[in-house]
Amino acid sequence: MAEAVSQMKVAVVDGQGGGIGSTIIRKIKDHFGESVEVIALGTNAIATAQMLKARANRGASGENAIVHTVTRVDVVIGTLGILLAHAMMGEVTPRMAAAISGSVAIKLILPLSQENVTVVGVSDEPLPHLVEKLILDHLRPIVAARNQPNDNSKG
Repeated sequence: MAEAVSQMKVAVVDGQGGGIGSTIIRKIKDHFGESVEVIALGTNAIATAQMLKARANRGASGENAIVHTVTRVDVVIGTLGILLAHAMMGEVTPRMAAAISGSVAIKLILPLSQENVTVVGVSDEPLPHLVEKLILDHLRPIVAARNQPNDNSKG
């Protein structure tokens, strides 16, 4: 008997105005529709509200919501700042950064940061190109692999 596959849960983490997270969520929804559950995790309520407007299925704001939720999703998506304590003008707390980096979820990180950090070897591409690459080259294979039924009934 084929094993049922649960819906993939993808958390998009953003702060400040939520613009990058909103862009990511719109593209995910354009590519996958409702086959993927998107959870908007904002470091603040404004970011979460903007990501919900971009069609996230659910959303939550603040440190505890992020720390709690990143342990319950399959994929976490955001910019480099979500892994750095005190990033986004202090909105990313040390607990948030530790929870995200320590989560067993697959992390898809865009090499964008307002912090004094340079990722060497990464080309400067505009956000729309980076998001498209994130979806097509990284998220799509993860979703496809997840949606393959496991048939353990063959003897």
